[in-house]
Amino acid sequence: MASRTAIVTGGAGFIGSHVVDMLIADGFEVVVVDDLSTGDAARVADEAAVEVLDITDSALLDRAFDAAAPSVVFHLAAQASVTVSVKTPQRDCRVNVEGTLNVLQAATRHQAQVIVTSTGGALYGDRAPIPTPETWIPAPISPYGASKWAAEAYIVTWRESTGIPHTVCRLGNVYGPRQNPHGEAGVVAIFSHQLWRGEAPTLFGFGKPTRDYVHVHDVARALLSAQGTPGTFNISGGREATVQDVFDGLQEAAGTDLEPVLAPLREGELERSCIDPGSAARELGWHADIGLRDGLRDTYRALVATFESAAGASDAR
Repeated sequence: MASRTAIVTGGAGFIGSHVVDMLIADGFEVVVVDDLSTGDAARVADEAAVEVLDITDSALLDRAFDAAAPSVVFHLAAQASVTVSVKTPQRDCRVNVEGTLNVLQAATRHQAQVIVTSTGGALYGDRAPIPTPETWIPAPISPYGASKWAAEAYIVTWRESTGIPHTVCRLGNVYGPRQNPHGEAGVVAIFSHQLWRGEAPTLFGFGKPTRDYVHVHDVARALLSAQGTPGTFNISGGREATVQDVFDGLQEAAGTDLEPVLAPLREGELERSCIDPGSAARELGWHADIGLRDGLRDTYRALVATFESAAGASDAR
């Protein structure tokens, strides 16, 4: 019987932990590979094994892969911050490019498909048509976008040279339960935490930049649906929403009436981003099910429950 073992790099992260849950529900044995620099082992389901290591350490990575002998690898481990990539492009390149190459080489020994998450907006650049199809030639304006594009090139090269059906999933702006509101998180988690605390969020770009938001449950479904299908796919809701729209939706969910702070856009960030998910619908049979308004409401409630639990644990100490 063929192996039903999946490795999820970055499986202790926001998106990765949801992928782990779906794989377990689908009957897979799951091994999480995560250095826990931004991930949290508490997010990982008890049924999954956890290997704490950095994907840039090829020797440790090889050992974990050889022990697991996976049939499929979901590669989500990454340096995922645009602003951090601007400050430390060498580290960004090492994790996103060299780390991806290490994963590919380890997976090849087991003939395992690699399904890698890439970026949508940060990859396509400022001059891309809206919504942007996968055929648009990338023109990233940040080191993060450049490193993800380089990682994609390795995926394509290994797919062509080995015949293993590796897949790239370019994600829109992902939001949902378990997203960390601290550091370089998504605006949904950041705004939710600030609204819960009664603090006025800062809307960069004066609230005008647009993104296409996609719920983490929809993203996890898309990644699992990519098994066995090679190619590059945009995974998104396919609709633009402004930062102001997101703030307003969360205010409605929170029942607050705060006036946000408006500020200019930060270096490396886009004015507009919306990617076309049509190929994923046609080839993977996938489309986003959760609308933004419902998703924001449910996400706010889930995040607040997490914030309150963390606050209670802190008070108990």
